[in-house]
Amino acid sequence: MNRAEKAALQLRAVDVLRMLKETRTYDELAATTGLPAGDLNRYVNGHVLPGADRAGDVVEDLGREALAAELDARIRVDDEGYVDNTATVFDQPFLDLVAPVVANAFAFGRPDVVLTAATDGITLAASLASYYGTRCVYAKKRKETAVEEFIEARERLESGIQLTYYLPESAIDPGESVLVVDDLIRSGETQELLLDIVETADADVAGVFALIAAGEDGIERARERTDAPVGSLTIV
Repeated sequence: MNRAEKAALQLRAVDVLRMLKETRTYDELAATTGLPAGDLNRYVNGHVLPGADRAGDVVEDLGREALAAELDARIRVDDEGYVDNTATVFDQPFLDLVAPVVANAFAFGRPDVVLTAATDGITLAASLASYYGTRCVYAKKRKETAVEEFIEARERLESGIQLTYYLPESAIDPGESVLVVDDLIRSGETQELLLDIVETADADVAGVFALIAAGEDGIERARERTDAPVGSLTIV
């Protein structure tokens, strides 16, 4: 871990602690974290940063649990099982907290590219790309007029509708490591198309991540396609 990565991890740990402090006293936060209340006070108020090891523990363990709980509180599921996650995908500061937790809690390798599908996955992908210091690219259901060469992925759904995604050919170079992300994984069809794009580009899969998994089917479908780590922050 270089100096910049260490500082970023320490600052994200403070952000996680500040989020938790909004609904807890320092004594309650100490009971939750196992850290001294006096140290927590200094971290939250910006007087000192936690050490790298302590920051890593906060982000990887406490951060994942806390953000999953916050995410669960924001999700709305209707009577037909459709998920409304607009309270999350429209909240960039929250997604910026999610990025280091995902990077540290899952065994994803550092990607060269973060790939998603337009449109709801873009804000999450942008946060992860910013954290890793890499490119964010997204496939669309239509071609851009000015782009000449595309990678194209198609799949016929059970309903008989054909789903097609297009990505400019120049967006991913052969041999690059690609992290596939999306806000929601349900059947896994979108993720499979994105993995098809990675394969066509002759690139490598760093992992597959979804903020929310609606059941296990999509996660299992992605795991059948790649040996890279596959996971979600929460399951509904």
